[in-house]
Amino acid sequence: MTQPNLSACPLVAFVMTADPVPARAFYEGTLGLRFVSQDRFAIVFETHRSRLRVVISESVVPASHTILGWTVLDVAAAVRALAESGVTFERYPGMQQDELGVWTSPSGARIAWFKDPDGNVLSLTQPPAV
Repeated sequence: MTQPNLSACPLVAFVMTADPVPARAFYEGTLGLRFVSQDRFAIVFETHRSRLRVVISESVVPASHTILGWTVLDVAAAVRALAESGVTFERYPGMQQDELGVWTSPSGARIAWFKDPDGNVLSLTQPPAV
């Protein structure tokens, strides 16, 4: 049996929500993802050659770590734009974050974290300059 080449297939990411109304408003309105469909099981968005399924559940226990992230060209500009839309960026004790909440990793990547309406941790990452 041959192994499928999944690297050539579009990725589908999953995140949970207990309340689809604010979740759709956040992912579609605040983050600007393209809405595809909604049924009683999930809200689906298009995200640059991938899909995001926001699965509707009775309850959500958010993970304490990042579950979704986007690579951006300019993390400071992206943080400012989302902050203008009402997004609050997380601050973590012991991490040297700048005035926008951006942390520079040892590799030089610049990362900022924020939460969706269900408390899921999301991130923006600007790769290190090469």
